[in-house]
Amino acid sequence: MRRIIIQIDRDKCTGCGQCIDACHEGALKLVDGKAQLVSDVYCDGLGACLPKCPVDAIHLVEREALDFDEAAVQANRHVSQKVPVNHPTPAPPVLACGCLGTMAKLINRKPVAMTEDTIPDHHPAQKVVDAPPPATSAVSELRQWPCQIKLVPVHAPYFSGADLLIAADCTAFAHAAVHREYLAGKITLIGCPKLDGVDYAEKLGAILKANDIRSLTVLRMEVPCCGGLADAARRALATCGKNLPLRVIIIATDGTECR
Repeated sequence: MRRIIIQIDRDKCTGCGQCIDACHEGALKLVDGKAQLVSDVYCDGLGACLPKCPVDAIHLVEREALDFDEAAVQANRHVSQKVPVNHPTPAPPVLACGCLGTMAKLINRKPVAMTEDTIPDHHPAQKVVDAPPPATSAVSELRQWPCQIKLVPVHAPYFSGADLLIAADCTAFAHAAVHREYLAGKITLIGCPKLDGVDYAEKLGAILKANDIRSLTVLRMEVPCCGGLADAARRALATCGKNLPLRVIIIATDGTECR
């Protein structure tokens, strides 16, 4: 299967071992003074080791790899710690178990036929009029996982050549056609500057600097606190060293787009 997994640049690796200490699953070890992935089944694809590498030698890539196997991780722990197999093992922390909620992956969406009236001008789908979907159908346009700004890795294959949408999480509930009108054809990151209590500018700047992003769209609510999302995007652009087109769209609390 194809999935997100780490890749180590041995030429850059200095063998400091910080990534090994950061990996909860024991997926890494030093081989001839360089960090090496022990087995695909031990790597959950979350990239906890990435920020610990002082020379940026570790990245997330999408490739053919064996699926993450939590049972194999636990068995490896027993062997490495010389613990009897029948010894009770305490439950691991949520992020140490390869939680599907944070595992990075690309979502391949099959094209869905739409009518001329239901496709906005900026929608990348070909306009097909001979097989429209039922009037009540709704199709998700989310193209990757995770989508939370705090959870998404800085290095991910789906960022390559992407049009990036940074959306306030309330917009999906306030505007009925968010997927069709705004998510379509974009890689989407969501967050709430008021509730998350973090400054997104640093994380967004790192994503913009490390990847070939084509454009940036911010979808925010009209409430004042939501302005922090657009502000973070502007500051990220200012620090990433790239000249990218930025569009800010504001959704009113009644679900209409502010003009």
